[in-house]
Amino acid sequence: MTTTGGSRPHAGPEEVAPRPSRRVVLGVSGGIAAYKACELLRRFTESGHDVTVVPTAAALEFVGAPTWAALSGKPVSTEVWDGVHEVPHVRIGQSADLVVVAPATADLLARAAHGLADDLLTSTLLTARCPVVLAPAMHTEMWEHPATRANVETLRSRGVVVVEPAEGRLTGADTGKGRLPEPGEIFALATDVLARSTAGAPLQDLAGLAVVVSAGGTREYLDPVRFIGNRSSGLQGLALARAASARGASVTLVAANVSLPDPAGVKVVRVETTAQLRDAVVEASSAADAVVMAAAPADFRPAEHSATKIKKSEDGSSPTLHLEQNPDILAGLAADRPHPGIVVVGFAAETGDAQGTVLEHARAKLARKGCDLLVVNDVSGGAVFGAQDNEAVLLGQDGSAVPVARGSKSALAHAIWDRVVALRALG
Repeated sequence: MTTTGGSRPHAGPEEVAPRPSRRVVLGVSGGIAAYKACELLRRFTESGHDVTVVPTAAALEFVGAPTWAALSGKPVSTEVWDGVHEVPHVRIGQSADLVVVAPATADLLARAAHGLADDLLTSTLLTARCPVVLAPAMHTEMWEHPATRANVETLRSRGVVVVEPAEGRLTGADTGKGRLPEPGEIFALATDVLARSTAGAPLQDLAGLAVVVSAGGTREYLDPVRFIGNRSSGLQGLALARAASARGASVTLVAANVSLPDPAGVKVVRVETTAQLRDAVVEASSAADAVVMAAAPADFRPAEHSATKIKKSEDGSSPTLHLEQNPDILAGLAADRPHPGIVVVGFAAETGDAQGTVLEHARAKLARKGCDLLVVNDVSGGAVFGAQDNEAVLLGQDGSAVPVARGSKSALAHAIWDRVVALRALG
């Protein structure tokens, strides 16, 4: 990483100051999903954050105060009257770097939206001047009720990050939207928000926008058990979806054969083949403000698909495989845009060869595809696939080439969204 504004001698490992812990308030309201907050608390504490748990009285009916105290290493209270001399109903919120409430019930959302301060948690929300992330969990009917929807819109208009709940099994036999996202995904989104806040970056600059992200690699089936595929893990696409959600966008993730947890707050559409990927992306893009094609579609598919498993021959000969080209999803989307103003971003996994360098191949691809931005990965030797970090060059139609140094896939995701925001500003 390059810094400006002066230089200093290189410090050895013994001279590096420890990273200061960030003060996180974990609010827990009274829903059955309160038990999942224990895992979220563990992730925060094990990553070095200083966590204060503030449960509601109802939350303690599901998980007792001794559990929260043991996991956080701090005493736990729900009352504004405990430790009155320290003014906890003001001080906790004032000193926080991040407030996360998981689960956030319909009642908690209503009280927060209307500025009530009738317990320690709602008082903390009213005094906090740091980013606030609310992760709702409730029955589908409660989530879809006009009163809840209005409360969510009110909170979002004030800059609160209200995570869309997941779809799945609720209490009893009920299934639908309203499930608390997985604690690991809430943690990833919350720490993303905290990192951007610490860096002074805009927190909700994608608010009000609808974006589509594709991720993973498609499969083209030879027979019921065999397919042609590629090594894309979907990690970069999920990082893009998570980052957009943290920045306030309404996100649809079209996931091709991705075996990773769904990012918190993201609508996920699952596909297998390139044709399915194209159809899902085209449908989701009809009302989107930006599309980022991070998936790796198979370029070819078998000309014929066997309805039964292809057997080995007795004489040891191999079958001949005839391939046909798949449609170019990115080029088609860029050429036939659903509406003016949509920003289209593509990815290019390239290697250099005798005909040109990675960037030379990528510039030619940008011209062919017609997208607004091309994210170029040098995948020589299998780099990038399945790795937790990434580096890239962002090529623009204006001739710009912006390198993004090796770092987390989340960092690259934010660099891409920064460029999308800039492109939208240019009209």
